[in-house]
Amino acid sequence: MNVERSDHISDATLLENFYHDRNNQWLGMLLQRYTLMLLGVCMKYLKNEEDAKDSVQQIFLKVIIEVEKYKVEYFKSWLYMVAKNHCLMRLRETQGKIPAELHDGIKAAADEPNLHTMVANEELFGLMQEALSELNKEQQQCITLFYLEKRTYQDIAQQTGFSLMQVKSYIQNGKRNLKTQLEDAYRKSLEG
Repeated sequence: MNVERSDHISDATLLENFYHDRNNQWLGMLLQRYTLMLLGVCMKYLKNEEDAKDSVQQIFLKVIIEVEKYKVEYFKSWLYMVAKNHCLMRLRETQGKIPAELHDGIKAAADEPNLHTMVANEELFGLMQEALSELNKEQQQCITLFYLEKRTYQDIAQQTGFSLMQVKSYIQNGKRNLKTQLEDAYRKSLEG
């Protein structure tokens, strides 16, 4: 398989091939496909090009180890979550290493709410992932393809074999079910 010609192979097929024969070449094609996305995520959180580049390499290694442990279905969204978690951990580590006097004043006031916001967003993302996993397989697949992979109804219908009406129905019902599950989870978090 020529790596340069892998752009026409879907993420799902590359993953399936990897899980079938455990050849890291398939994983390499996937990681190459999303290197710029990873760099963008790392730059967004770390705001330093060298740290971002180092983090991309560390994420590659983490993915090689972690993908063996799980049956990943939606590589791009899973990879994004791995990258985001890695960056948040780096920020927590560096936050703990900064001398206390640097935490005083305006800089600390500006940095800390940003970290709290990121942690809150990560918790929301975790709730969203959990709620998504509670949907039936058809709704989960259509919601993920439409919102996370930005596919059109037509693309989803072709990829899944569902009719256009089924795709629209799965997305509409999936959105409603997600909303209900997120509201329930939020209500429980306030009670607990």
